Amino acid sequence: MLSTALLVTAVGYTQEKKNLTLEQIVKSMPKGITEGKSTIINWSDATNVILRDGGSYSTYNIKSGDKRDYTLPTPKVKPSILSEMRKEVSNPTFSPDSTMVAYTKGNNLYVMDVATKKHKALTTDGTDLILNGWSSWVYYEEILGRSTNYKAFWWSPDSKKLAYYKFDDSNVPMFPIYDATGKHGTLTETRYPKAGDENPKVDIAMVDIASGKTTWADFNREDDQYFGIPFWSAASDKFMVPWMPREQNHLVLYEVSPNNGSKDEIYDENQSTWIDWISDMVFGKEGFYMTRDFDGWEQIYYQSFDGKTLNKLTEDKNWNTNILKIDEKKGLIFFSSRANVSTRNDVYMLNIKKGITQKISLGDYNYTNIKISPDNKHFVADISNVSTPTKAVLVKIGRKPKLTILSDSRGASYDDYKIAEAKMRFIEVDGYTLPASIILPIDMDSTKQYPVIISMYGGPNAGTVMDRWNAPSQGNQLWANQEVIQISIDHRASGHCGKEGVNFIHRSLGQVELSDYIEWVKYLRTLPYVDADKIGITGFSYGGTMTVLALTDGAEYFQYGIAGGGVMDWQLYDTHYTERYMDRPQDNKDGYAFTRVWDRVSKYKGGEGSMIRVTHGSLDDNVHMQNTMQLVYALQMENKDFELMIYPGAYHGYGGAQGTHSRKSDLIFWYKHLLNKELPALFK
Repeated sequence: MLSTALLVTAVGYTQEKKNLTLEQIVKSMPKGITEGKSTIINWSDATNVILRDGGSYSTYNIKSGDKRDYTLPTPKVKPSILSEMRKEVSNPTFSPDSTMVAYTKGNNLYVMDVATKKHKALTTDGTDLILNGWSSWVYYEEILGRSTNYKAFWWSPDSKKLAYYKFDDSNVPMFPIYDATGKHGTLTETRYPKAGDENPKVDIAMVDIASGKTTWADFNREDDQYFGIPFWSAASDKFMVPWMPREQNHLVLYEVSPNNGSKDEIYDENQSTWIDWISDMVFGKEGFYMTRDFDGWEQIYYQSFDGKTLNKLTEDKNWNTNILKIDEKKGLIFFSSRANVSTRNDVYMLNIKKGITQKISLGDYNYTNIKISPDNKHFVADISNVSTPTKAVLVKIGRKPKLTILSDSRGASYDDYKIAEAKMRFIEVDGYTLPASIILPIDMDSTKQYPVIISMYGGPNAGTVMDRWNAPSQGNQLWANQEVIQISIDHRASGHCGKEGVNFIHRSLGQVELSDYIEWVKYLRTLPYVDADKIGITGFSYGGTMTVLALTDGAEYFQYGIAGGGVMDWQLYDTHYTERYMDRPQDNKDGYAFTRVWDRVSKYKGGEGSMIRVTHGSLDDNVHMQNTMQLVYALQMENKDFELMIYPGAYHGYGGAQGTHSRKSDLIFWYKHLLNKELPALFK
C-alpha cells in the first residue's frame, strides 16, 4: 500500500531574505553563502588533529583549542622517482620498506632496486593476450576496480615477495571500438567478455624477489571462476585469495602458501542469489574481522585464520557497514553504518566482550570521513544533513558525550538568501520504506502546479538518496528559482532495505526498480502542486537504462527523459557484473528478454507531450555505444521522434568542453519541454 501521510509543505522564507538572481546562479554565487571548510586529515596523537586549509596544514589541540602550523613528515624516498618512472612504465609501486619498486611494461612484471637502479624482469612471456600483473578488462572494471589503473600485483609486508595475477585473454571475444579521428580513423580492440562469453583464464603467482623463484597457487586455470582482491598476512607467510565460481553464489577464502602454492580453506559462504566480495577486512592477531550480509543485513564477523571459528559480533539492521578501527587489546570495534536511519551514516562502538553496541554519533546528521583518536576517547568527522551545511566536528565519547565544531562551511551570508534546501520524504511500498529528497521551488505557491525533474541511478545497492548536504549550485538552485520541483528517488533494491530488498532484482534487472519509481510518481500525483503532465526523469549509465524503461514501460507516468550511456540489452554488458544479478543469458532467457528495451519502444509516445534525449560517448569502453545505436535503430523503425547526441572521443562520461556542451544541451531540453521556454541568453 502507498502511504501519503507525509505531506510536502511549501518552504517558508522570511521577508528579509533575498532571491538569488539568474546571473548569480549561473556565473558566481555571492560571497559568504558558503565558506571553505577545514579538511580533516588524521590524528597526530591522542590530543591533536591534523587539518588542512587550502595548501597549508595545522594541528588542532582538543584540550586547549589552539591551532599550530604543521609540516607533513618527509617521505622515506622521493616521490619524484615514481613520477619519472611513470613516463616509461605502468603502476610503479614502492615495496613497504621503500627499497624496491615493482612495475609493469609490455604486460611483463619488473622490479627495480632503488639504491642501484638495477631492473629485474620477473616475467618474460607478456603479449597482447598474456598479461602479467596487468588486469584483463573485466577484472579492472568489476573486481579489482578502476582506481587500480589495471595494477594486479601486491607486495608482501616484509618486502621480500611479490604476488601477481596472470591473465590469458586468448579465448575472450574482442570488441572493436572505432575512433573517427584523422583521415582513416583507428580501431581499439578490447578483450571484453559480454554476458555468456568466455572469461580470461587466471593463474596466481608469488615471487621470491631475492632468488627469483616463482610459486604458482594450486588453482586450476581451466575452471570457470573468479578471484577477488587478495591480501597478504601480516607475517608475509600466507597469501589470502578470495574465490568464486562463475555463478557468484559461493565464496571461499583460501590461505595460499608462497612456498609451495598449497591452499587451505579458511572461510566458506553460500547464498541463494549472489555474493559480494569481501571488501572490509581487518586483520587481528589470530584471525580477521569482516562485514558480511548473508543474514539479510551487513553484520561484522570474526573469522579465525585456522577456519575453525566464525563469530557474529553485531545484530542490528546494519547497512553500508564500514569497520573504522579495532582495538583487540581493549576488545573494542568502531564502525559506521546506516542502522538507525537508512539515509544516514552513524558511528557505533562495539564492546566485543560484553556484546554491547552503542551509538556514539550525536544529532541527526550523516557522518563521513571519520577518524577515531589513538586513545579511543574522541573521534573527528564531517557531518551534515539536507538542511545543514557540512561541518568538521570533534565528538567526545563517554558518559558525557559532547560535539564541538572545528570548522563550518555555512557562510556569514547564508541566511541572507533564499537557498534551495532539500527535505527528506518517505513512502511505503509493499512493506518497504523508500526514501527521497525533494527541493521545492523558491516562493512556492501551493495553488499552482509545477513540473518535476526526477534524478536517479537505479543500480543494485547503489542508492543516491542520502540525508546529506548539497551546496547551492547551478544544478539545484537554478531549478528552485525557475519553479521546477526536483526530487531524487530510490527503490527497494537500492540498499535501504537490506539484502532482502536488493535480492528483488535477482534474474530480473529493471523490473522492480521501475515498479517502485512508478509508485513515487503516483505519490507525486497526490500533491496538488505537481503537474502530472510534466514529469521528467534523468540518469546516466544504469540510470540511462532506467530512463528509457521509464519512457517506454512507464510511459503513462513519465513524459520526458534524458538517458546517458545506458545499457539497452544486458546481453551487451560484461560477464561479471551482469551475471552476478542475471545469471548467464542461456540460463535466464525470459529475464534477459525483458532487458531488451528496444523491444518495447512502441510504448514510447514521442512527439507532442513526450520526448527522450539519448546521449553516448563514441569511445565508451564500459557501456559500448552499440547499446545506443541499437536503441536508435528501433526508434527509427517505429518512426518515433527523439533527440540524440553522440560525443566523439568521449568515454563513459563527458568532460571538458563536451561536458559543458552536455550540461547546456540538457538545460535547453528541460527549458523547452518542462517550462515551454527558450534557454536564457545568459547561458549562451
